[in-house]
Amino acid sequence: MIRTPLRLFVLLLTSALAALVLPATAQAAPYCGITWGSTAEQAGNSAPARMGAELSDVRAGRHACFDRLVLDITGGGTRVASYRVEYVPAVTSDGSGAVVPLRGGAFLQITVGANNEHYPAANRRELADVAGFTTFRQVAWAGGYEGYSSVGLGVRARLPFRVLTLTGPGNAVRVVIDVAHRW
Repeated sequence: MIRTPLRLFVLLLTSALAALVLPATAQAAPYCGITWGSTAEQAGNSAPARMGAELSDVRAGRHACFDRLVLDITGGGTRVASYRVEYVPAVTSDGSGAVVPLRGGAFLQITVGANNEHYPAANRRELADVAGFTTFRQVAWAGGYEGYSSVGLGVRARLPFRVLTLTGPGNAVRVVIDVAHRW
């Protein structure tokens, strides 16, 4: 009969050897195949809007694996001058630096090279109706200043996102921000 300390030693040794010999279990696949991150994304040369480029609409949609925000830019050609999308501790208003209050556990500041200091929204605190969305909590106007327009996006938590630009229809471009429902 093996004594208790020796029995414990044999058990630990057996477990250690099994870990070395048995193949490691595979990691779980990424959620919906999403391999995005949560660090800042930008494009362009930080240039302000091209002459005539305006932020004309902000809209949101739901997908199976992510929520989507679309910023329509018209009148500046088929390429956006620049954009920057990043998680920030608080979204601030262009020009004044005042904090834009948003619902959510994390906040994306979205700035595009498109004029529109006076964005024509009925309610600047609710640019898009995101009630019932999995990830989005609030979309608010953060201001326009010297050829840039900014939008604040309140999300449930700091989750992976991606930014795309799409051209058309016509002389328009869309900046698309997708935020995953989870990691």
